[in-house]
Amino acid sequence: MNSQGPQPGLFASLRALLASTLDLARTRLELLGIELEEEKLRILSLLGYGVAALLLLCAGSVFLAIFLTVLFWDGYRLLALGLFTTLFLVTGGVALALAVNHGRAGSRLFSTSLAEMEKDRVALGSGEGTEHR
Repeated sequence: MNSQGPQPGLFASLRALLASTLDLARTRLELLGIELEEEKLRILSLLGYGVAALLLLCAGSVFLAIFLTVLFWDGYRLLALGLFTTLFLVTGGVALALAVNHGRAGSRLFSTSLAEMEKDRVALGSGEGTEHR
């Protein structure tokens, strides 16, 4: 009565399901690896630009402070030194507060992979589609 030919057995169906699951897992792991590499490159470039900017701004600030202190050497050298000391300490404190705040903000590492895995979970769920959750 069956004109479609022999139907695959239970073990063949399980084998196909396992192969599909392994392919899906391999694809997701590749995506995780790509995201990890992108995050590494982002952090390295951020670190490189940050170090360069910090060194150049520090050198420029020191030379400006020396220049203005020498310029006002005759009458206002203590005032100039006090103002520059205050300026450097305040801006350093602000930079430290911003760095701590930025460090606490966290990273979006693996956010795309997690979103794709959630889509997979919903699609493989109870057949209700996006209403599963």
